[in-house]
Amino acid sequence: MKEKIFIIAEAGVNHNGDQDMAFRLVDAAAEAGADAVKFQTFKAELLVTGDAGKAEYQKSSTAGDDSQINMLRGLELDGDMHHRLAEYCKEKDILFLSTAFDLPSVDLLDSMGLDIFKIPSGEITNLLFLRKIGGLGKQVIMSTGMSMPDEIADALDVLVKAGTPLERITVLHCNTEYPTPFEDVNLRAMNSIGQQFPGIRIGYSDHTLGIEVPIAAAALGASIIEKHFTLDKTLPGPDHKASLDPAELKAMVLAVRNIESALGSDVKQTSPSEMKNKAVARKSIVAAGPIRKGEIFTEDNLTAKRPGTGISPMRWDDMLGRVAGRDYLADELIDLSELDAGA
Repeated sequence: MKEKIFIIAEAGVNHNGDQDMAFRLVDAAAEAGADAVKFQTFKAELLVTGDAGKAEYQKSSTAGDDSQINMLRGLELDGDMHHRLAEYCKEKDILFLSTAFDLPSVDLLDSMGLDIFKIPSGEITNLLFLRKIGGLGKQVIMSTGMSMPDEIADALDVLVKAGTPLERITVLHCNTEYPTPFEDVNLRAMNSIGQQFPGIRIGYSDHTLGIEVPIAAAALGASIIEKHFTLDKTLPGPDHKASLDPAELKAMVLAVRNIESALGSDVKQTSPSEMKNKAVARKSIVAAGPIRKGEIFTEDNLTAKRPGTGISPMRWDDMLGRVAGRDYLADELIDLSELDAGA
């Protein structure tokens, strides 16, 4: 992961099980300028029981019965497809990532040489899953939707004891409602997580509509931003409606990069671009009207006007009572070199 904000375009299951659509999602993520495109790796039978129900947002966006397993079966990507997508990502100069949801899927991604492993919000209380990923010693990104601070602490403890040091872990603040109501984002909690767990990096995984909240997360110091995207929000499937379209994804990436650039350092100083404006915008001490040589400078015959190429008005008190070394016309800049030496 880079020092700049690491932007993950979350394709997830928005390929709808269609291989061509999966490749087109890679194209869209690369075109938008994301650092990585992330899919999901799972076997439906290993992820859910046969009678596990859908979430409410899934019921409203998918057809068929209310079982998760039937929905998920149509969204699987096999091992061969994972390898093909990873190779295609290399061609497009974008990092391939995928979130595993079961232990064999972790093995698949590890065998592919992935250096970054994502722990989704739903697995943060899955001890065996945490130990498996922690034991790899890779970079870990952990989402914390639905979590309380003690659950985050427990998960971090498992990861560290399994072999992943804290400095290799990034914790993402997250809300798992699709879409997340703005009043439930609680974005300040992202920095609270960082304060509570020194040594980790923090970031944000977003499920709100639009791009405002990821941009705000960038301004607040997120090191990673993750956002779902789709080729078409009207497609059937659990996540399309709460995702960005390609144009919105591109706009988000650009906005985050602009914010990242604008944050700069914590040192207040004159920037190179504004240096030339000092002489134009600041003022100098000038003659308020005609001044004769030998006259004393007073508050009545001096004033401050642009440009700022002469004596700074901050020296106003020093100038009062001194003697003019030459004649001045109105608006002429007072020249220190021409003050009466005997004044």
